[in-house]
Amino acid sequence: MFEPLERTHQRIREAAVACGRDPKTVRLVAVSKTVPAEHIRPAIEGGVEILGENYIQEAGDKIEQLTDADVSWHFIGHLQSNKAKFAVRWFDMIHTVDSVKLAREINKQAAKHDKVQNILIQVNIGMEDAKSGASEADTISLIREISPFENISVKGLMTIPPFFDAPEKVRPYFKALVALRDKIAAENIPNISMEELSMGMSGDFETAICEGATLVRIGTAIFGERQ
Repeated sequence: MFEPLERTHQRIREAAVACGRDPKTVRLVAVSKTVPAEHIRPAIEGGVEILGENYIQEAGDKIEQLTDADVSWHFIGHLQSNKAKFAVRWFDMIHTVDSVKLAREINKQAAKHDKVQNILIQVNIGMEDAKSGASEADTISLIREISPFENISVKGLMTIPPFFDAPEKVRPYFKALVALRDKIAAENIPNISMEELSMGMSGDFETAICEGATLVRIGTAIFGERQ
């Protein structure tokens, strides 16, 4: 038993039940950036099904070391277009697509692998200069431009809201992402699905779950403070 993982799963279950959701509709992305492969393996053996990585080179090294593991890898960091070929090769889902340029390169690289790459559109819901992501106002037009790409499948939205010490202060940002998701879904854009909402981290994931998160990105609560 990997106790930090068990505690995190329990908190996810309790948060979902508390707001009338089926816990099975929320999946954990265990954020393993800066965590060595030998420390990740016990978490996989304890039941982690999805691992989230932020840095391409670091992730590639770990994925090579853990090729025998039955786990899905998600890329959750800022992705430069010139690294798209590695992201497509190694990751089942890319959470951080925020431009047509990046989407076009992902589509090109995925075609080389005869792969349809699952992606999320990152939305800078708090309009913070220091964070990546499309603006809320530009997201629908961005999705319309990406829609024709045959080797990309848009599965939903992702956000990193402003940091607050009190999780309740983050709630309006999660609500805004949900409202945007609903608006996009109502447009019925071809090749676009809005089934996933990647939002919520170690400090605020319970609030995110109550607002509709389907993927919560949790690292510190599982692996401890980063070195």
